[in-house]
This record gives sequence, C-alpha cells and structure tokens, in this order.
Amino acid sequence: MPPSSHRHGAAIAFLHTTAVHIETFNALGAELAPELALTHAVREDLLSAAEKVGFVTPALDLKTQEALIALADGGARVVVCTCSTLGASAEAAAEEADVPILRIDRAMADLAVETGARIGVCACIPATVPNTQTLIRSSAAQAGREIDMRTFVFDDVWTLFREGRLSDYYEGIASRLADAARDVDVLVLAQASMAPAAALCGALGVPVLSSPRIGFEVAARLARQDAR
Repeated sequence: MPPSSHRHGAAIAFLHTTAVHIETFNALGAELAPELALTHAVREDLLSAAEKVGFVTPALDLKTQEALIALADGGARVVVCTCSTLGASAEAAAEEADVPILRIDRAMADLAVETGARIGVCACIPATVPNTQTLIRSSAAQAGREIDMRTFVFDDVWTLFREGRLSDYYEGIASRLADAARDVDVLVLAQASMAPAAALCGALGVPVLSSPRIGFEVAARLARQDAR
C-alpha cells in the first residue's frame, strides 16, 4: 500500500520493500534510540518492478521518489530508504525535500572505502549490484581513495527469502562468504536483508559490513540534531 498521507510526526520514517525490515529497525530503535519515534511504509511493488526488468526504470525512480517525499511531507525529521536497489532514487529525492532523505547503505559504503582498497560486494539480487557499485565508487571519489571492487552474486538463495525461509537464506549467504572473503580487505553485504548472515559466518579475517545498524546510527544522529 502507498505510504499514508497524514502527518505521522515520527522522528524517522522508513520506506521498506519488504515487511521483514520493520522488526529489524524497531529493534535497532529500541537499542540505539528509544526516545525517537519510528514509522514504516512498505512498498513491495517497487522492488518487484525492479526485479522484473532487472534495473530501476525512470518511472520506478519517480514512484520511489514520490513515496519518499510523501513520508517527508508527513512530518518525519529524517526519511530512510532501506532498499539498496532503490538507493539512488533516495538520494535524488533528497534534493527535493526539506528534510534529510537517506539511503540506508551510504554510511556503509563510506566505511568500506575507509577500511580497505579491495572491496568485495555481495548481493542476492542482480539488480542491486550496479547501484551498490556506483554507490561505493562515489564514496571512494568523495574520500579521494583508489579502490578495486569484486562482485559476488548469490542469486540462488534469494528464492529462500521470497519463500519466507529466512534461516535458510541467512545460512546460504553465510556459507558463501568465506570464498568471497579471499583476496579482499572488506566485504559489503549490499542488501539490508542479508545483515543477519554476518553473525553466522565465523571468523573470516576481514570485516563484513551490513547497512542496517550503520545507517540507523546516522539517521538517529540527524533526527536528534533536528530536534534541538
């Protein structure tokens, strides 16, 4: 369903493309920022459209921006898009909004380029890969760093997520991370849904970065600043 148009008054409003993220970010809120009110809008249709054609079309980009700006107009201090596939649309929407609109993975990308030059990008949806690569390149350019990216797509486990078999999905990702960790300085989990796999893969010898916690911390900091 489209985001509600009434003023919700939340400190942080999230746009998700799957409802599973609501619990994740509510838990982060309870841990890291219990004083901040959160609200969530779920638009599964947006990611489904991107998966169908394999990329974000101009029409989909516009729909995503409209959904994010609607959340901003609803009274949020900060709006966060948790779908990496739609991340570029979030940063485009930020140029039109009066409040910060963030993509959940920008802070992760910034940290990745600070951590090492050889970056392994892991994804389960092929359509996410170009967006994440572009994101990391832009973070590297802003930081003035030279990087080398390697990409690992675990598209065979995405069906498990779609079927609601989350434990199998996380374990399927984790089982592949050891191979991906070879010859890189840091691994980036491109999708927020992949985050729990990091705790299952054991010691890999390189950091495994995921976006929910890192991105939430930035959003909470901005929301607190706006409240002053």
